[in-house]
Amino acid sequence: MEKIVVLDFGSQYSHLICRRIREFSVYAELVPYDISLDELKKLEPKGIIFSGGPFSVYNSDAPIPKKEIFEMKLPILGICYGHQLIVNNFGGKVKRANKEYGSSLLIIENDYDLLSGMGESIRAWMSHGDEAEQIPSSFKIIGHTETANAAAIANQEKSIYGIQFHPEVVHTEQGTEILKNFALKICRVKQEWTMETFVENTVNKISKIDGNVLCGVSGGIDSTVTALLIQKAIGNRLKCIFVDNGLLRLDEEKEIEEMFKKNFSVNFNSVNAKQQFLSKLKGVTEPEQKRKIVGEEFIKIFTDFAGKNGPFKWLAQGTLYPDVIESGFSKGPASIIKTHHNVGGLPDWLNLEILEPLRELYKDEVREIGKILGVPKKLLFRHPFPGPGLAVRIIGEVTDEKLKIAKIASKIVEEELEGSQL
Repeated sequence: MEKIVVLDFGSQYSHLICRRIREFSVYAELVPYDISLDELKKLEPKGIIFSGGPFSVYNSDAPIPKKEIFEMKLPILGICYGHQLIVNNFGGKVKRANKEYGSSLLIIENDYDLLSGMGESIRAWMSHGDEAEQIPSSFKIIGHTETANAAAIANQEKSIYGIQFHPEVVHTEQGTEILKNFALKICRVKQEWTMETFVENTVNKISKIDGNVLCGVSGGIDSTVTALLIQKAIGNRLKCIFVDNGLLRLDEEKEIEEMFKKNFSVNFNSVNAKQQFLSKLKGVTEPEQKRKIVGEEFIKIFTDFAGKNGPFKWLAQGTLYPDVIESGFSKGPASIIKTHHNVGGLPDWLNLEILEPLRELYKDEVREIGKILGVPKKLLFRHPFPGPGLAVRIIGEVTDEKLKIAKIASKIVEEELEGSQL
């Protein structure tokens, strides 16, 4: 499948660039900025985007792309810090400036293919400290703002472009159209990324694996879609386990079991482990410690279930694309935010391989697949709930009394949200 590759230089918007591109049916993949040249070539990108980042090109530890990337003769778009990297690489000058954060009016000087159809001006979202003082001789300025003379530049011969603003955020007018111009008009990438195709290809891949699959389901959209995709591919070789840890929302365990048995034909197994979890959480007050305990107890239950109902070769998880970054498993500049409950390992002796069919998807893409697979609307738009459940919503020690209050409070809040269609 043809694709655009986004090099991640640590921007908070890196994933959003990919998401915006996928919205118009083009596959975009996020990779570390220091990806090897061989690995990058294997991806066979039709174009490359440099994300923004919280760095200055003059910092000694600033992430810099390999110079060979510029020699691949592929279209390149640099965004914010990525724009400054392009200026610096081709002999221009970047200067430190007053930090600019907010909306600016971008005056379009040349209706090049990147800014085609934008009109005379657009509101563009700025978030930067440095800016281009002198552009390389081989580039032309195609847009400026009141404070940034070279807010958009182009080398049309090499198909290399730089923009000081963020087209991926909603605050930039016609930002998605700019990304679309780059992908479709400049890179000429095919629009092949659809969820129907994803389902077909994923089911085909999973159908070729051997052995049984163990899948933990929580009643959330991610684990449910994971289970349905796998079940569609291998049928009864999938066994699902739902763990009632006592930390769920009011009557949630009953609703989940009823939903699965009424709507889906998966092999559904429920385990009541309320006392096991609550006894381990007794006296614990720190949220991260609670997460670890909940994760450890899940592993014990999964291990016991696998031993009694196996053998299993695979453990399925509903890990999404952002989950991997969230857990610090990225090679890019992102750091650990918090331990993610889907990422971890069962004991080595189980010898289970991990199956993550949703690993490259975003949440709204998972919902789209859910629609295709017949997931009820109520579940598709069910409010998210953390794996450690009410344990991390309760301040201090988890007690029966606090759980009762938290369950009722959660129900009231969600009823209000649903009543307001939020």
